[in-house]
Amino acid sequence: MPREGKSRPPVPVAIERELLETVYREARKSYPAECCGWLSGPKGKHRATRLRVCTNAQAEGEHPTQAGRGPDTAYVIAGADLLALNRELDGAEPAKLIYHSHPEGRAYFSETDHQVATSPWGDGPIYPVQQLMVGISLEQVAEAALFAWSDDECGFIEIARFDGADI
Repeated sequence: MPREGKSRPPVPVAIERELLETVYREARKSYPAECCGWLSGPKGKHRATRLRVCTNAQAEGEHPTQAGRGPDTAYVIAGADLLALNRELDGAEPAKLIYHSHPEGRAYFSETDHQVATSPWGDGPIYPVQQLMVGISLEQVAEAALFAWSDDECGFIEIARFDGADI
């Protein structure tokens, strides 16, 4: 249920097309498995400038909510990468968004994505970052969508959508 009094909508992290296409290439390399990683940028700025590719440890069954699924339908950032993400949050170029791909071709925020990105206490996002979903198929990267936490909606909302590419 939305909270009383509307706040300003979240501002999308700015992603240059070249950096976005680098994410798309990572999705292509990982296909048919989901790729994952994050984009970082200068502290105090609302833009991403650097990519960190992570290992999808889903094949090892490390997923907190979907251990039985394979890497083609779920992702979990490997432990060493997750430690690096946590260290980077307080650095000069903190993580701005976490990305992953959906190999069936659509960019949406699934119920599993919501469970993993939300604090176990249900009081907000587990990390202070936005979430980028990349829809990819055998033929192309179909689209990407950016989601951010909204206190008004008590959940993640879509705040930007990007065209895909023939990658």
